[in-house]
Amino acid sequence: MLEAIQIECQRGDQRLFHGIDLCLKGGELLFLQGKNGAGKTSLLRILCGLAMPVSGEIRWQGENIHRLRERFRGELCYLGHQNAIKDDLTPLENLMISTRLHDEAIDEDAALVALEQVGLAGRVELACRYLSQGQKRRVALSRLALEKRPLWILDEPFVALDAQANQWLSNVIGAHSERGGLTVLTSHQAIAIPAAEIRPLVLG
Repeated sequence: MLEAIQIECQRGDQRLFHGIDLCLKGGELLFLQGKNGAGKTSLLRILCGLAMPVSGEIRWQGENIHRLRERFRGELCYLGHQNAIKDDLTPLENLMISTRLHDEAIDEDAALVALEQVGLAGRVELACRYLSQGQKRRVALSRLALEKRPLWILDEPFVALDAQANQWLSNVIGAHSERGGLTVLTSHQAIAIPAAEIRPLVLG
């Protein structure tokens, strides 16, 4: 269970939002919406523990995430708006390193299957600098094909994806919800996630 209790966020002299309360349980998806500058990414970073609110607290399984520290981070998968991949490396190398950094090392066969599922077959040995923005986004998202951690926080995961990749991602998130996982995501487009109980939250 992920809880936000009276969260307030300020950027400079501007208060982005205040009084945010939420309680997200297994199988639920929080669909965070709002105009650019409304504070969507700021709220995601607060939920991840990467930023501190002006007031309020975030709890995971009833405990403050800043007291849980590594235990919370070990149960969190965060994918930001930036792809966080190395352009000099191939999709295969990026995926292998990413899973290793998160203590979830996989073998090459599993990585190849994940990249094929996300539509990158035939490009796994090509340096990422030669890929399109949509293909680079797929490299970053390929982690989700292997991801087992219970809490996913995803910043604009559908951006730059074509219809086929969009459907793949919807199905992967839906399968995560069906396993009892929790998801928080932002998107400027409508979403349809199978098996997920979607709860909207509009900022601004």
